[in-house]
Amino acid sequence: MNLALVHGRARTGVRAPAVRVEVHLSGGLPRMSIVGLPEAAVRESKDRVRAAITCAQYEFPARVITINLAPADLPKEGGRFDLPIALGILAASGQIPLDALSQYEFLGELGLTGELRAVDGVLPAALAAADAGRKLVVPAGNGAEAALATRVEVSTARTLLEVCGMLDGRRALPTAVRLPTSTHSGPDMADVRGQIQARRALEIAAAGGHHLLLVGPPGCGKTLLASRLPGLLPEASEDEALESAAIASVSGRGLDPARWRERPFRAPHHTASAVALVGGGSQPRPGEISLAHHGVLFLDELPEWDRRALEVLREPLESGVVTISRAARQSEFPARFQLVAAMNPCPCGWAGDASGRCRCGVDAIRRYRSRISGPLLDRIDLHVEVPRLPPAQLRHNAPSGESSAQVRERVLRARAAQQARGGKANARLDQAETNATCRLAAGDDALLERAVDTLQLTARSLHRILRVARTIADLDGRTGIESVHLSEAIGYRRADWAPGAGAG
Repeated sequence: MNLALVHGRARTGVRAPAVRVEVHLSGGLPRMSIVGLPEAAVRESKDRVRAAITCAQYEFPARVITINLAPADLPKEGGRFDLPIALGILAASGQIPLDALSQYEFLGELGLTGELRAVDGVLPAALAAADAGRKLVVPAGNGAEAALATRVEVSTARTLLEVCGMLDGRRALPTAVRLPTSTHSGPDMADVRGQIQARRALEIAAAGGHHLLLVGPPGCGKTLLASRLPGLLPEASEDEALESAAIASVSGRGLDPARWRERPFRAPHHTASAVALVGGGSQPRPGEISLAHHGVLFLDELPEWDRRALEVLREPLESGVVTISRAARQSEFPARFQLVAAMNPCPCGWAGDASGRCRCGVDAIRRYRSRISGPLLDRIDLHVEVPRLPPAQLRHNAPSGESSAQVRERVLRARAAQQARGGKANARLDQAETNATCRLAAGDDALLERAVDTLQLTARSLHRILRVARTIADLDGRTGIESVHLSEAIGYRRADWAPGAGAG
C-alpha cells in the first residue's frame, strides 16, 4: 500500500479543526512535497522528519513523497504536524501497521534525533478528539495539559520510536495524568485597612459580576483592592476552567495545569497596544481581555491608556466575545471578563484631597477626565471614590477588616440566589430579564426617574442601576429590591467623574 492516512489537528483561534494527513508514495526521482496551505514551519518539517526517521533506525523511502494536509483551504502552522507526517511516511512504506492509525490522533514536533517536543494548543485538540471519539498521542511535555480533557484517552511519548513501538504492539505508552489542583491562595481582604465604601463596592462587584471603577489619589489602595477581587469570586466551574485553560493553551504563553481552576487576573501596563489588549496579529492570538476570560481584567491609570485601545473594549464588555478579522481568516475568542479600572481624579492626582495640594486648573482636570469616553464609563456599573487614609488607620496594629473568606461566604450566597433565579450573574441579565427580575417597590420608580434626570444618565445606566440594586438585595437576603438597595445603587453612579466634568 502506497497511501496512508493519519489524523491530526490544526489551531484556529481556540478551535482545533481536524486535519487529515494523507501521504502518498510513487516512483520517480526522490523528492518530498507538502501541499494543503502549509506555512513556513510546516514546509520545514521535511528536514526534521527525514532526520527523525533515520535516527529512529527506520528507512526513509527513496521515492516521490506527496503529503496533503486536508482540508486544503485551512492554513496550517507550527511543528504540530511533524509526528503525523512521519507516521504517515512509515505507514505508507509498510514499516508500521496502517490499520493501527485510524483510532488515534497525533500531535507533536520532532527534533532531529526523533525526540518529541511540546506544542501549543493541545487542550483544544484534546477536547476535539474526545468529540470525535478517537484517542490522542502527544509529547510527554503536553501530557498534564491534555489530561485536563477527561473525556479522551491521552497517551504520551518521548520519541518517535516509542510511538512506532506502540503502533507495532511492542510496547504501551503511558497514560497522561492530570496534576492535582493547586491550593494557591491569593491576597487577602484582611490586608486592606479602612476604605469601607470601596470594600463594600468590591463585595457587590464580586456578588453580581459587575464592572468597577476606583477613583482616588496615588497610594490610596486602588491596586491593593483590585488584586483582592479574584479571591472573592466563586471557584471556576469545570467548563469555565476548561475555557480559560484552552485560551491560555493557544496563547503561546504557557499553561500551568496545576492552577487551571484559578480565575485569571490580568493587569497589563497602560502602554499596551489595542492588539495586545484584544488580540490580533497575522496569525490571530488572544489578547489580555481573552486571557482574563472568566476572571478579572485590571486596567490601572485608565486615562493614560491610548484611547483607541480603550474603545475596543466597548463591544466585548457587552457581548463577551471578540472577533478578529484579517484578510485571510477570521478568529473569535471568548472575552467574558470582569473589568476593574483605576484612575486618579486629576493629572497630579490630588483633586478633592483634604490637604488642598492640587494645583490643577479646571480645564486641565476636564481634559484629563475626557480621555475616557462616556460610552466606556457608561458600561462600568460601580464608580467609587477611594480617599487617602489618615496615618492612624495605616498603623500595623490598627484593626483589620474582614478576611476574603468571610466576604466570600456572602458572595457565594448571593451568587447561589442568582443562579436559582436566572441561571446567571446579575450583571449578565439582558433587558427583558432585568425588567422581570428587578422590579421596584411602589414609589421607587419615581426615585429612579429623578436620579436619571438629575444625573443625566442613559437607558443603559438605568438598567445597570437596577442590576446593581438587585445584587445588593441578594447580599441582604431579600427577595425584592427595597428603597435602601436602590438608593445605594444610585450612589455608585458618580456623574462628577464623567468626561467634561469639573473638579469635584
